Amino acid sequence: MKRVFHFRASSSQLGPLEERLLEALWARGNATVRDLADGACQDLAYTTVMTTLDRLFKKKLLSRQAEGRAFRYAPRFTREELHQQVAGEAFRQLMDVSPASSLPLSYLVEILTERDAQLLDDLRQVVEAKRRQLSGGESRAEQRNGSRNRNTDKDKA
Repeated sequence: MKRVFHFRASSSQLGPLEERLLEALWARGNATVRDLADGACQDLAYTTVMTTLDRLFKKKLLSRQAEGRAFRYAPRFTREELHQQVAGEAFRQLMDVSPASSLPLSYLVEILTERDAQLLDDLRQVVEAKRRQLSGGESRAEQRNGSRNRNTDKDKA
């Protein structure tokens, strides 16, 4: 059977060990491989922790600073920021594979309704706030263009 939706594998998808180590780093703030191997991840081999942290670094989810012969790792994003990025990427992929842009939107409304009808009101408020922001941005841009035009007219006189 042919798959209707095919989502690209994202380099930011996390495996269970990556999630576990990222959670440990969020709890600690930062750590070396030794800190984690001797602490929250005592059941894992040192080399497993080291390889997993390096993968998270290469996925640009961690920063690292040299500390002697080791590295000290720290999350580049908060848990909330990472969840926002993952949700945004999933929605972008859904919009990319959908033949009509209204289809993913209708699914979103259905999913929100299944979870909690209050979420529909929350969505409406977010949409209205974004519309106000966009219309405010346009009027400021128009104001800037208008003042430039007036200055140009003065220069010509």
